[in-house]
Amino acid sequence: MQISDAQKDVRTTYIGGFPGQLVSSFVWFTSVAALTLVSFRAAVAVLVFGGVFIFPLTQLALRLMGRPQGLPKGHPMNGLAMQIAFTVPLAIPIALAAGLHRHSWFYPAMMIIVGCHYLPFIFLYGMREFGALAALLIGSGLLIGLYLPTVGLGGWVAASLLLIFAFVGRRVALSGR
Repeated sequence: MQISDAQKDVRTTYIGGFPGQLVSSFVWFTSVAALTLVSFRAAVAVLVFGGVFIFPLTQLALRLMGRPQGLPKGHPMNGLAMQIAFTVPLAIPIALAAGLHRHSWFYPAMMIIVGCHYLPFIFLYGMREFGALAALLIGSGLLIGLYLPTVGLGGWVAASLLLIFAFVGRRVALSGR
């Protein structure tokens, strides 16, 4: 199988990342709502523990849309997808440490981690749009963390970017590119 064919399979199966980013956006919005309505600790718990359910909820969304829930067994991109999936949970302790030191650094740290997580998606999906998403998350995380240290701003920005790029990815995937 050619790399471009494998990438097209990923784009088609996951609709350009649409359901995963939609679920991720929902988790981020829920987290920052918990920050506003409950507490910083609740917001962290929602984002960290809610993140555990992103992949299963993505599979559920795909099932509800009548689509395959993943790539076929033995697909050449399965290994890369699995490796990418573990980057965020393994880096969460960095964001937790930053947030314990200064609450206003938690969301920016998570933005940088998630942005870095999206960099290999450029190859996995064969979509340069993931580079733009990664750059926006990483750049916004840095700017907010350094110059706009407001506790919830990064959460709102990340949730919004993920929502916007869910539809960007969907458009690309449905265009057949």
